[in-house]
Amino acid sequence: MHAPTVRRPRRLRARGRARGPGPVQRQRGMYALEYALVFLLFFGFVYGIVCFAIVFALRFGLQNAAEDGARAALRYQPTLAARQAAAGAEATRKAAGWLPVTPAVAARVVYENGSSCDAQLANRCSIEVTVSAPGLRAVLPPFPVFALPDVLAAQARVLLDGRSL
Repeated sequence: MHAPTVRRPRRLRARGRARGPGPVQRQRGMYALEYALVFLLFFGFVYGIVCFAIVFALRFGLQNAAEDGARAALRYQPTLAARQAAAGAEATRKAAGWLPVTPAVAARVVYENGSSCDAQLANRCSIEVTVSAPGLRAVLPPFPVFALPDVLAAQARVLLDGRSL
């Protein structure tokens, strides 16, 4: 007795088709390549949004600290130097603690005409508060140098009423 032979099914081929890889096999890695390119573009876009959102949030906080310092100069103080010191102290208090770097705060008296302040409109003066945060590139996520600043600064100015001086 002899063993039955097992017949293998024949592969059917379309007529006129050339031998070699089919269209699906030729494009096998194309989806991975498209995904890699789209992912890089999408990731870069989202990363840029996050970096600029951090910068804008820091700038907004610095502006609030400067404005609060300028408002502190409007409260009654016996002298102009005391108003200037109160403005600087309030801006420092508002900017300290939440910033990743130590802020630099400067409060100065700006005279419109001359070097005195009084109730005359021509001799008015104001207090200008500047809050800056240097060295932010060390703290921010890595991004191209041309796109993110190293120093953020905010400024606020209030006009003092000469009658209360």
